[in-house]
Amino acid sequence: MLFDSHAHLNNEDNTPQMLAELIETIERSSLDYVMDIGFDPASSERAAQHAMAYPWCYAAVGCHPHDAKVMNDEMLEIIRQLASYDKVKAIGEIGLDFHYDRSERDVQREWFRRQIRLANELRMPIVIHAREADQEVMDILKEEGAFSAERKSWFPNRPDPDGYASGAPGMAEDARVLLHCFSGSAELGKQYVKLGATISVAGPVTYKNNKKTVSMVDAIPLEFLLVETDSPFLTPVPLRGQRNIPPNVEYTCRKVAEIKGISFEEAAQMTRQNAMRFFGIEPER
Repeated sequence: MLFDSHAHLNNEDNTPQMLAELIETIERSSLDYVMDIGFDPASSERAAQHAMAYPWCYAAVGCHPHDAKVMNDEMLEIIRQLASYDKVKAIGEIGLDFHYDRSERDVQREWFRRQIRLANELRMPIVIHAREADQEVMDILKEEGAFSAERKSWFPNRPDPDGYASGAPGMAEDARVLLHCFSGSAELGKQYVKLGATISVAGPVTYKNNKKTVSMVDAIPLEFLLVETDSPFLTPVPLRGQRNIPPNVEYTCRKVAEIKGISFEEAAQMTRQNAMRFFGIEPER
């Protein structure tokens, strides 16, 4: 029933025993799919291996802005090769993080641009990390053609029953750009959707004082929303303080349903369908 669109089974802190227990927990849960998201070449390789090992797992490969400082041409070639695996469905997570600045900003910018170009070359979806760099992330995506007419032509249109993004009821163009764990305003979210992007929300939408994200979810039609855990981080209420795991995406989905005034089942079904369409996944079970 549920699709966790962004998790890190590949986290380096997961011992073999921890991973085995996590896999068992996932397989006992109501999750249908999990996207294991790379954050450097080594974690991307682990994600690709997990995708090959488990029928419910898919992968994205890329280098997070924190790790841009270690990137080089050889590592980019590793990401390119991993992207050719059958169950690797996106380039990501990539972007800019000006909160921690763990890599110099010019280095972040360089590798963000180069990985967008790789995604365009391979005609693959893109998973974006943006923190305290909202406008520059959008500017670079535009400059590198992530919302170009050519890129949108590579992907089928997506449902837009109310004409929110397209201006007329029916279908809207899809750039296959995903803003992961989106923390921007409702207005920025609307701008992204109209450019052809998709918005994903994580555990912070359940936090008591996070009115900004609640307002954004309220403003964006469900057809353009995904849910995620970003596990092992950002554990949702009522489990804050514990290590996050993919089955906890249920709490985020329930909050989205509450905001939208619909049933949990409807929200789960729609966000699952949206994620499968975004990543180009055909039903396997």
